[in-house]
Amino acid sequence: MRPNIALCLLALTGLLALSATPARAERIKDLAQVAGVRGNPLVGYGLVVGLDGSGDRTSQTPFTVQSLKTMLDQLGVTIPPGVNPQLKNVAAVAIQAELPAFAKPGQAIDVTVSSIGNAGSLRGGSLLMAPLRGADGQIYAIAQGTLVVSGLGAAGRDGSRISVNAPNGGSIPNGAIVERAVAGAAPSGLVTLNLHESDFTTAARIVSAVDGAFGGGSAHAVDGVTIEVTPPAGDRIAFLARLETLDVSPGEAAAKVIVNARTGTVVMGGQVTVLPAAVSHGSLTVSITENAQVSQPNEFGRGSTVVTPQSTVETHQDGGRMFLFAGGTSLESIVRAVNAVGAAPGDIVAILEALKRAGALRAELEVI
Repeated sequence: MRPNIALCLLALTGLLALSATPARAERIKDLAQVAGVRGNPLVGYGLVVGLDGSGDRTSQTPFTVQSLKTMLDQLGVTIPPGVNPQLKNVAAVAIQAELPAFAKPGQAIDVTVSSIGNAGSLRGGSLLMAPLRGADGQIYAIAQGTLVVSGLGAAGRDGSRISVNAPNGGSIPNGAIVERAVAGAAPSGLVTLNLHESDFTTAARIVSAVDGAFGGGSAHAVDGVTIEVTPPAGDRIAFLARLETLDVSPGEAAAKVIVNARTGTVVMGGQVTVLPAAVSHGSLTVSITENAQVSQPNEFGRGSTVVTPQSTVETHQDGGRMFLFAGGTSLESIVRAVNAVGAAPGDIVAILEALKRAGALRAELEVI
C-alpha cells in the first residue's frame, strides 16, 4: 500500500468512526473565545555570541559588525576608526515571542530566535539582552539567555555540508521578562463571545445554553460568529468561569472534501453524499525502450561504422472497471467503492473532480 493511500485511508476511517457516533457536547471555551482576551506578538533584534566558529561571515553581513560596535560603544568600549572585527562567533538574529493575555510585569515568556545573516549554526550560543517590541513600537519584554537548538550541521573543507533540522534557529524557554502589561477585557459591560468557526446552529445553541443557565434574555446572537451576553451582578470572574464550562452540542460541519494536490491526500467529511452516478476507472501505461543498432562495414570496404537508434513504444491499458454510486451514497460506501478499484491518490482526485463537475458530489471540493 502506498504511503499516501495509507494516510488517506487512515483519515477516512477516523472520520467514519466520528460520523457513526452522535454529536457530543463541547464546552463553550472550546468553541469560542471572549473578545479582547488574546495574546500579542512581539519582535526584536539582537546578537547571539559564543558560537563555535559558525557565526556570521561579517564581510557579507555588515549589520552584524555595526550592531556589535554600537553595543560595545554603549558599554564603554571604543573600537578604533577603520577597524572592522572579523568575527566568527557572533550572529545577528530576529527574536519572536507572544505576550499572553493578562501577562504582568515580572512574568517570564518563551522566545524563538532565528538567524537573519549567514550563520551556519546557533548551537551553543547565548542571546545578549535585547528588547522586544509590540506593533505600537513600545517595549513590552526583555529577552536574554542560552539557546536550545535541536538542529545539527556539519561542513567539510571541500564545501560539502549536511544538516539535520534547522541549526540556525532555536528557542529560549522563559527567555524574556515582561516589562509592561497590556490592558485586557473591559471590567464591566457586555461579554462578547466569538466562535472559532462561523455556524448559525452553534450560535443559536450557545444562546439557548446561556439563557438556560443565567435566565432568559441573557444572550443574543449578533451573527453566525458573535454572541453578546449580559452578565449578572456580582463577581465577573466567577461568571466567566461558569460561562466557559457550559456544554453545547455544536452544529454539524458543512459537507466538504479537502484534496491536497501535492501529496494526493484526500479527506472527506462525514456529511458528504453522492447522487446516482456511474464511474469508469482505468489506467494507461506507456513504456519507451531505446536500442542502438550498429552497422559495421567489412574489413576491405570503404564504408564507415554507423549507429542507428531504434525506439520501441508500447502501451498497456488496464481493464477499466465501472462502479455505481446509488442515490444518497454515504461516506462509507464511497470509500469502499474507490478502494475496490485500487485507485491511486491522483485517480481519487480525478474521480472527485469529475463527480463535482457532473453535479453528483454533494459537498464543497477544496483543493489546497
